[in-house]
Amino acid sequence: MSDNTKNISKFLSLVLRHKPEQIGLTLDQNGWASVTELLAKLHANGSPVSMELLEEIVDSNNKKRFAFNNDKTQIRASQGHSIEIDLDIKACEPPALLFHGTAEKNLESILASGLKKQNRQHVHLSDNTDTAKNVGARHGRPVVLQVNAGQMQKDGFTFYLSANNVWLTDEVPAVYLGLPL
Repeated sequence: MSDNTKNISKFLSLVLRHKPEQIGLTLDQNGWASVTELLAKLHANGSPVSMELLEEIVDSNNKKRFAFNNDKTQIRASQGHSIEIDLDIKACEPPALLFHGTAEKNLESILASGLKKQNRQHVHLSDNTDTAKNVGARHGRPVVLQVNAGQMQKDGFTFYLSANNVWLTDEVPAVYLGLPL
């Protein structure tokens, strides 16, 4: 992915997950935006993007951050929103163990108070340590925490699986956390 394409992808994350108003974009209650409106707003804001480039960004993003609807007339971020939207995802049974990547500097606080969604709608978890490690590495020296998701669910916590295979939950109390072996 070229630097220009990465920059456009980052900007799409900003406007589709956090600040659609930055370019005057309208998202519906499920986070969908009109592709035609998005392309027009990007062009008007000095970032002309073709439909072909938008398709390349959606298809080549290794984290599958974005999704089109079936006829590619709408686009949305798959998860990670700080604005209130309903992703229309259904609760499902998680694997017994999930993982969360963070920076080593956050470890003491997390082990004391658990994982909080902060300014997002959910805590993000992965089903493998490699993905969690990559996430943690974005913020410093990575640490991967093990989440006892099976026990959490038995204890009444709800889990969701996003379209791009990120596990979501409202919180992870510290009692369900541990360092992987």
